[in-house]
Amino acid sequence: MVFYFTSSVVSPEAFIYVGKDKVENEDLIKYGLEEDVWFHVDKLSSAHIYLRMNEGDSWENIPEDLVVDCAQLTKANSIEGNKKDNITVIYTPWSNLKKDGSMAVGQVGFKDPRKVKKVLVSQRENPIVNRLNKTKVEKFPDLAMERVEKLKVLRKKDQAAKLERKREEAKIAQERKEKKWQKDHAYDELFQEQDPEDVNNQDREDLEDDFM
Repeated sequence: MVFYFTSSVVSPEAFIYVGKDKVENEDLIKYGLEEDVWFHVDKLSSAHIYLRMNEGDSWENIPEDLVVDCAQLTKANSIEGNKKDNITVIYTPWSNLKKDGSMAVGQVGFKDPRKVKKVLVSQRENPIVNRLNKTKVEKFPDLAMERVEKLKVLRKKDQAAKLERKREEAKIAQERKEKKWQKDHAYDELFQEQDPEDVNNQDREDLEDDFM
């Protein structure tokens, strides 16, 4: 089971989700998407909260209000963290999560620690948590299939983008070829319109003028 929340502090609205338990978290770690950002209470046990960013957004530039929503929801879903003030919530792209066989269920590491950001949560903000909880929806998604379908869509978009680039490159190459031809043949018509005999007569007239 996965719980989904909707944050209305940004437009379009953002979607946040969390696994029911640590076993569910394993599937979320395994079948996340490139646009997912992972949140967790630093050095304390907590749920794994995921923000699914809109396409084209950067995890480094998440709006502050949305970071606060995610951090508050993360704190609220930590048994120990929810009772404490001044806790730290960390977040990083899903693609930066590292999982190997030596780690316990639900435990993760980071491929690059430099890609981990921190946000201080001084205390629980009930209005924020209550607003998010009102949007809570329980679902039983096939995470593996969702990932497969998403990757199919991305591959199609990538192929379409590559094809468009090739068409644009071919168009530019043809335009350059035509411009070069026009430059190389700019005076062709001028020379063709003038009678060679007239040119010779002009030359003779010029010579006669020189001798007079």
